[in-house]
Formats: sequence, C-alpha cells, structure tokens
Amino acid sequence: MNVLIYLIPIALLLGLLGLVAFIWSIKSGQYDDLDGAAHRILIEEDDDESDTDQ
Repeated sequence: MNVLIYLIPIALLLGLLGLVAFIWSIKSGQYDDLDGAAHRILIEEDDDESDTDQ
C-alpha cells in the first residue's frame, strides 16, 4: 500500500507530460496537413521531363 504513495504521483506526472507534449505538437502544426504527402506522391511533375525533350 505504501507503493501507491509513489506510483500515483509518478503516473500523474507522466500523464501531464504526455498531455503537454501533445498540446505542443498541435500548436507547432504537426497535424495540419495529413493528406498532403499522400496526394503529392501521386501527382506527376511533367516540368522536368518537358525540359529534357526540347
């Protein structure tokens, strides 16, 4: 039972640390464009090929 005196504050501190890290990642723009990279890989860029043909 004495172990809970140490484990509960440690668990709360780690949970708070994870919440702070998550809020920081949202504010820094980590989740702004989730589909952009997936769509960019499908777009063919013809600009490079047209320069070599001429």
